Amino acid sequence: MSKKNTTKRKLVGLVSEESGNRTYYTKKNTMNTPDKLSLRKYDPILRKHVTYTETKKNLGRNEVKPRKG
Repeated sequence: MSKKNTTKRKLVGLVSEESGNRTYYTKKNTMNTPDKLSLRKYDPILRKHVTYTETKKNLGRNEVKPRKG
């Protein structure tokens, strides 16, 4: 039996505004911060600090899909 996830935290990806690469992932509490995150982080491709904005994590990893039946 698996435990049910009761936390309000969601896994979100952070995308660079200048290069468009999704380098960072973080968890955010959607009840406390309903708007999108915007953080200034290091972009290893451009090799400088740029603004990263929140997007959905569309890769499907780390998300358990319920079984049918």
